[in-house]
Amino acid sequence: MTALTTGLDRLLADRARRLAGRSYALLAHGASVTADLVPAHLALARSEAGPPALLVGPEHGFYGVEQDMVAARSTTDPWTGAPIASLYGDSAASLRPDPAVFAGIEVLVVDLQDVGSRYYTYAATAVWAAEAALAAGLEVWILDRPNPLGGELVEGGTVRPGFESFVGAFAMPVRHGLTLGELVRMEARRRRLPEGLTVWRMEGWERRQLWEETGRPWIAPSPNMPTAATAALYPGGCLVEATTLSEGRGTTRPFQLVGAPGVDPVLVARRLAERLAAASAGEPGVAGVPTYFRPGYQKHAEERCGGVELVVTDRADLRPYRLGVLLLAAFAEAAPEAFGWRDEPYEFVVDRPAIDLLTGSEACRRALETGAGLEDWIESWRADEEAFRDERRANLLYPEAGTPPGEDSAFGPGQPGVA
Repeated sequence: MTALTTGLDRLLADRARRLAGRSYALLAHGASVTADLVPAHLALARSEAGPPALLVGPEHGFYGVEQDMVAARSTTDPWTGAPIASLYGDSAASLRPDPAVFAGIEVLVVDLQDVGSRYYTYAATAVWAAEAALAAGLEVWILDRPNPLGGELVEGGTVRPGFESFVGAFAMPVRHGLTLGELVRMEARRRRLPEGLTVWRMEGWERRQLWEETGRPWIAPSPNMPTAATAALYPGGCLVEATTLSEGRGTTRPFQLVGAPGVDPVLVARRLAERLAAASAGEPGVAGVPTYFRPGYQKHAEERCGGVELVVTDRADLRPYRLGVLLLAAFAEAAPEAFGWRDEPYEFVVDRPAIDLLTGSEACRRALETGAGLEDWIESWRADEEAFRDERRANLLYPEAGTPPGEDSAFGPGQPGVA
């Protein structure tokens, strides 16, 4: 296996001098580390680039210590002395940088470890920050990293007009199979962003590779993403956030443990197994083990919950988004007294249910409420998946199996560059 070199590693290896003498900002977090596990801002500060003039943190903060939907405050980095600007405050306006934050900055460097799901918010932050920086006249460098779910499979429907949000910022399936660099490149083309964006590609990564095949240790990119196995289930597990069920926050296995007080674990596990068997042509790649657990906080904190532990048996067969939808259906059928929809605001949106924002339309919610049409909705993903595959092909930096690498020049003058 060829050793993986990320965009950050490549920048530090021989091109950090391109930042020497320039004022630059770094949008990063705790998983932004070198191959030797040195945090990006410290590695850059020790290089020819010198210390960043500004650090920028996404949701959960620059150090990844805040829980979901908790505002991260602006502060100062104790190691470099650089100010830290937060892109996750107490309002939707805080999610997009005020152009004034880039005063005196020449380059915005973005190094974020994404997890390959449309609603994981770092991708939206990267695109919106790049958009604001380019509009302010900065160069933007995206330092690419692997998609932990691999880059081949695409799964799910797209976001319908009127359902856009921080967790639905892009018209693409939930499991998109893009690296962050490819995703930003695609959105730059869609949005016709001005010249100045460059993606620093990886070396040694292939689209077929899952995280376990990269040879890199996993560092949690957010507080409830402790392992690569969590990321593998997240495209479906995140849907539980939109319900009255606990998604296992405050346990060692968030998004793998799902349940609520009073639920019969055996009945839910049986219903889930039946639905998976009916929906799968072969093995489903996952099992729901009946269990009890006690969430540490948020929904049903410190209460004993009955439910299931999701155990991946075969990553190749796993379709995590479909799993999440069928999991909700199993709970709705087996534990209707415990299953319901979240009614609190979700990512600053108050006029649409969280489940509609995550799935991109009303279709999933309506099907689960009426008990009809769920299979038809799942089947409708196929058209969205195929259309997206056709569109994304021109934006890929790493070739699909059996095809030659794409030509960077295909973007033409003024389009995103590749380093």
